[in-house]
Amino acid sequence: MWPMLSALACVALLLLIIVLIVATRGRQRVFNLECLRPPAPLVTDQIQRDLRLKRGFRADRVPSSLDAVVVGSGIGGLAAAAILSKAGKKVLVLEQHDQAGGCTHTFSNKGFEFDVGIHYLGQLHENSLLKVILDQLTEGQLQFTRLEQHFDTLVLGQPNQQDQRREYHLHAGKTDMAASLKRQFPGEEEAIDEFFRLMKLSARRVPLLASLKMMPYWLVGFLVRSGLLYGISSVFRLATSSHSEIMSGLTKNKDLQALSAYLFYGVPPKDSSFLINALLLHHYKRGAYYPLGGASEFAFHMVPVIQKTGGAVLVRAPVHSILVNQQGAACGVCVRRGELEVEIHAPVIISNAGIFNTFQKLLPLQIQNKTEVQSLLGMVRHGMGSFLVFVGLDGTKEELDIVSTNYWMYKHNDLDKLMEQYSSLSREEVLGNIPMMFITFPSAKDPTTNTRHPGKSCMTLLTMARYEWFEEWEHTTLGRRGPRYEDLKGSMAQELLDWALDLFPQLRDKVVCVQAATPLTNSHYLAAPRGEMYGAEHNLGRFSPETVARTRSQTPVNGLYLTGQDVFCNGMAGALHGALLCASAVLNQVLYIDLLALKKHLKYQTNQKQA
Repeated sequence: MWPMLSALACVALLLLIIVLIVATRGRQRVFNLECLRPPAPLVTDQIQRDLRLKRGFRADRVPSSLDAVVVGSGIGGLAAAAILSKAGKKVLVLEQHDQAGGCTHTFSNKGFEFDVGIHYLGQLHENSLLKVILDQLTEGQLQFTRLEQHFDTLVLGQPNQQDQRREYHLHAGKTDMAASLKRQFPGEEEAIDEFFRLMKLSARRVPLLASLKMMPYWLVGFLVRSGLLYGISSVFRLATSSHSEIMSGLTKNKDLQALSAYLFYGVPPKDSSFLINALLLHHYKRGAYYPLGGASEFAFHMVPVIQKTGGAVLVRAPVHSILVNQQGAACGVCVRRGELEVEIHAPVIISNAGIFNTFQKLLPLQIQNKTEVQSLLGMVRHGMGSFLVFVGLDGTKEELDIVSTNYWMYKHNDLDKLMEQYSSLSREEVLGNIPMMFITFPSAKDPTTNTRHPGKSCMTLLTMARYEWFEEWEHTTLGRRGPRYEDLKGSMAQELLDWALDLFPQLRDKVVCVQAATPLTNSHYLAAPRGEMYGAEHNLGRFSPETVARTRSQTPVNGLYLTGQDVFCNGMAGALHGALLCASAVLNQVLYIDLLALKKHLKYQTNQKQA
């Protein structure tokens, strides 16, 4: 009987897809090849860049007759605005920081340029869906350089104990990644093959999980309650299965288990979805990439697309509240600067401020207290905060002997125990007990660095950090948090730097400047409520069918939509898919169908050229 019911469920899902395709017919053409043009020379003049990325808010700069207002200029906000602009809409993007870009913005210190969130990207090979999307949103202007085939190194072991330290290399390539791991883990070939089979299945079937965000709630509920959903595809079980549970069934090798979940985001493997960890690793299977000219190129090339239809991107524009009319629908926003308040009205409001800021800060209290809103918030939790150290180095990458490969450091291979112990530490116990770190050299990835910043290199160190360790100072202002805060921040930064210099001793005398960022820094610059860089926590509950379906772009408030990481998943690619889902909802048009058709056409063109 169950096979028959599963078949019926598959038929129902297929019919739904057909209905969506039919519903899309006759809709406007948003994406096309005509918008693409040859890449223009890199703009390095800071005045020209600031005119685009740092255009300040003034009431007289607000366009009239807006179709939509977007709160927040991270990738989720800019991409949603750019897509709507390509559909002919006039969109205003408002950013509370002094430059557009969110986690893609860069900053300078003593002549060094640092990126804050774009460390490397995958799935950008020719005619990939992600590449097609970004080309459309930047009219072909955003260019990438491919990094070395050996893109990541996992280091397990205590600092200063080189004889006990183990290193494992991750190599890009359709077959090279698995082959490389088999060479490094002899005897684990069967486990690696099964892991890669599940990884491939996850990547191919994740659209089914995303489709839950476009189905009626009643249909999702029926599929879940009847058990039919799990008969459609095993991807739904992978999404709700503990990573540790699946990996312990594949191998007893603790180092291999650690490697399968080395890309940390604040959740131990036992509490995280196997699906999300598999997707993160699969993301780099076809190569790792970095934006030519640095991370700020994302915003620099999306802003003109928004401006083309009369829209604008304005910074230093903190949105204090979302306006709601008497019918309970969103109808505008209020920007507050000091005592000045400016109301801006539009029929569509899109929030890239995150699910917690949107529903706990920006909306009126009577909306916040609605049962539907409280139910939605009860499904998600705040993600863990992050701690970053930005290090300026004297010398070129050749002089310093640094490469584009990233390093992921763990003091031992039991990541569940390691992360559980770390997150349970009190503030007084943190120093001397940071167990994990990410090391990256952005300047070694970008060939334009030596032209733009000759003789200078930079290193970024990152670890996770609990907001509670810094919560005592949450009501203080940036730069005036007091000596105890500065001591804690400085000591944590020095601990990470010493660990990094243990791995790269040639850099000891080359450090020119060190600047650290705590969860409070993230709260200030990114408006992240508890210093999280990856939005709502990516735990197992986040990927249950019910939560996936509920955390969609449409909200309980008519006219209000969500975009970004909280709609789909973490990272630039996750935020971008959140924007596509959001724009699809606003336009009532499944944009993925258009993109897949365009992708197929581009692939055909490529094959014809090669024939």
